[in-house]
Amino acid sequence: MPPSIAPSPRRIRFDRNELAGAFGDLGTDLPLLIGIIAASGVDSASVLVMFGLMQLFSGFWYGLPMPVQPLKAFAALVIAQKLPGSVIYGGGLAIGIVMFLLSVLGLIDGLARLVPKPVVRGIQLGLALQLASLALKEYVPADGLGGYVLAAAAFAITVALLGNRRWPAALLVIALGGLYALIFKLDLTASYAALGFHLPTWHQPNRADVLTGALLLALPQIPLSLGNSILATSQVLTDFFPERRITVRQISFTYSLMNLVNPFFGGIPVCHGSGGLVGHHAFGARSGGSVILYGGLFLVMGLFFSQGFAQIVQIFPLPILGILLLFEALTLAALIRDLTGSRADLLVALLVGLLCGGLPYGYLVGLVVGTAVYYAMQRGWAGLGK
Repeated sequence: MPPSIAPSPRRIRFDRNELAGAFGDLGTDLPLLIGIIAASGVDSASVLVMFGLMQLFSGFWYGLPMPVQPLKAFAALVIAQKLPGSVIYGGGLAIGIVMFLLSVLGLIDGLARLVPKPVVRGIQLGLALQLASLALKEYVPADGLGGYVLAAAAFAITVALLGNRRWPAALLVIALGGLYALIFKLDLTASYAALGFHLPTWHQPNRADVLTGALLLALPQIPLSLGNSILATSQVLTDFFPERRITVRQISFTYSLMNLVNPFFGGIPVCHGSGGLVGHHAFGARSGGSVILYGGLFLVMGLFFSQGFAQIVQIFPLPILGILLLFEALTLAALIRDLTGSRADLLVALLVGLLCGGLPYGYLVGLVVGTAVYYAMQRGWAGLGK
């Protein structure tokens, strides 16, 4: 068929590859959701239902495997300081307002023009280093010797089948984890106790909560959001879906909408993310169907199993999540390969990656230092050429 009349890919598909891709970000999301619920005491039904609805919103809006994730720096601060739900909702609303202003005023476009591609690749590399470290240090060793054997089997399956559209690797790996959980970990009493129907509850953040949340949570999160959730996600969309022109302003706008709605219904602050997009894509997702299926999973858990969410999730073996997370990290790190033709660009990306992955507030440091170094090197090369 001539290219001019070739049918365009469907925006929403539901098949085994979309189902496999739906699990590509599970290893990142579950621990953060559990940690936030446990540390803050927020209503688990509200968190899970709203998280699921935001996945559906993103899948239908973009028609792509555009992920929705908990805000990572935000979540880490909540877990470490055990902040109450009122501050979480206030901080979420604050970051939603900031992102809304950046998008509608066009300021995010200026930032996108300012930050060069090697810096964006470095931010992705830094995130990959953090995800790989989490997978190898915490998830894979979690179940002792049995966990190592399980992880090795999952790794072998993934290597053998990664990219196979007929037999998606993630489905077999998740099935292996489910079988392991049924044999060794399932507690039927806890499962029955978790049953029950629950809806999200209404909340109205007041001015004090918004100001407190902005200072404690939004300010530390914004650099990571600008680097990974907006700029890096835009670059990955260009890498994987060049036929779709998704702008940074669009990404920033939907990011803001989610956080302008979530706080009023007990949902936690969320973002898009390059790592999640890479994870969904690596395991087979090519349309919005993957995140819609993923969102449906959280909707069911929130509506019917929310009161025992943490206990139910704990039975699923962490080594399996670790292998999914590891391949997400490897695929994300591999994006740096398009800089190998320029030693200067590659050095900038490596520098930014190490700063982002190894320092407190590393994403802010990497964004600023990497951009400054890049333009300084450009001026240096231009000076040598005169």
